[in-house]
Amino acid sequence: MSTGGWIGLVIGLGIALFIIGAVLAFFLTKRMFEKQIKENPPITEKMIRAMFLQMGRKPSEAQIKAVMRSMQNAKTKK
Repeated sequence: MSTGGWIGLVIGLGIALFIIGAVLAFFLTKRMFEKQIKENPPITEKMIRAMFLQMGRKPSEAQIKAVMRSMQNAKTKK
């Protein structure tokens, strides 16, 4: 094999490995992000209470649980 052939092989292999690494990194990052969001939801009961109070309402515990349940159902339907 000539020198040009080796250079082409090295460049082609480098590009292929780069693409494989990028795809692998994408899926691993996506999986880690989804796990983080599931473990640490972006909205809490405390935030819902604050939202109700800002609207001028005193929320009952049942209302807060209903909002949390509806958010959980919306998240699992995706």
